[in-house]
Amino acid sequence: MIDPAVVDWLLAGDPAVRWQTLRDLTDAPPEQVAAERARVATEGWGATLLAARDPDGQWAGGACFPADFRGDFSQGQPWTSTLPTLTLLRDLGVDPAAPAMRETVALVGANCRWEYDDAPFWQGEVEPCINGRTVAIGAYFGADVRGIVDRLLTERLADGGWNCEAERGSVRSSFDTTIDVLDGLREYERVVGASAAIGEACRAGEEYLLERGLFRRLSTGEPADPAYLDLAFPTWWHHDVLRGLEHFRAVGGAPDPRLDEAVGIVRDKQQPDGRWLLERTHRGAVPVVLEDGVGRPSPRNTLRAARVLRWVDSYGR
Repeated sequence: MIDPAVVDWLLAGDPAVRWQTLRDLTDAPPEQVAAERARVATEGWGATLLAARDPDGQWAGGACFPADFRGDFSQGQPWTSTLPTLTLLRDLGVDPAAPAMRETVALVGANCRWEYDDAPFWQGEVEPCINGRTVAIGAYFGADVRGIVDRLLTERLADGGWNCEAERGSVRSSFDTTIDVLDGLREYERVVGASAAIGEACRAGEEYLLERGLFRRLSTGEPADPAYLDLAFPTWWHHDVLRGLEHFRAVGGAPDPRLDEAVGIVRDKQQPDGRWLLERTHRGAVPVVLEDGVGRPSPRNTLRAARVLRWVDSYGR
């Protein structure tokens, strides 16, 4: 059971935290959840993100990168353009039916084009890590992304997952690309409906993650990346154990025993006061500062970890 004082702390925060806390940790009535969710587009972080939108529906004038970006990653990847901002709005749970979002989706379709090959935004790009996130936001916000889904279904590698480096010869999947694609396909399945092809692809990709306990190399058993053990928010395109657990929670059903180690890692990170910290941010300019910084109590990570553990504990694990 989460400490009621922690729930009160979450409910005192941004509407994006409040509505998900009501839904996932308190079992509040649907009408109360919906009323709080409606505030995301007009108050707090969500309103700040929408106010930063360009008149043509884009953010920072670009799809994956700002219009003035020249490829300098020395300060990290900029997260201020259209794809990462829409990804963040989905994470915050802004209502897709909000007038500002309906307008944005239409404007993005009309005006936003990928840096690669000048393709229209909702037709996707060439990298599956980008396309997975585009499917996730497109399905969530009501855009037609079936063409991207069909492409992703043909790009699964022999080990079950996906890798952005496949076009450059890689034959092994990556955690980051695989979770991006899985989140997109499962969101598409949730909104549009299940299909045998999508279900098969998702099960194969999820098996890729489960075989590795969400963070270990299959070859050596060592962590594939120490960063996978840190709790970050926003995650952007990056994988970590909490993002992986959130995915399997969203899929539903009893937790697979192969998640136990990752669950234990998240459980052990809970602080004596019942909260979780922000352990990592991914370098680069951001459209809005969401929390107090690395090493500080994190409303988003506390919410995410608490609902994962609530799911796991509901099955007596």
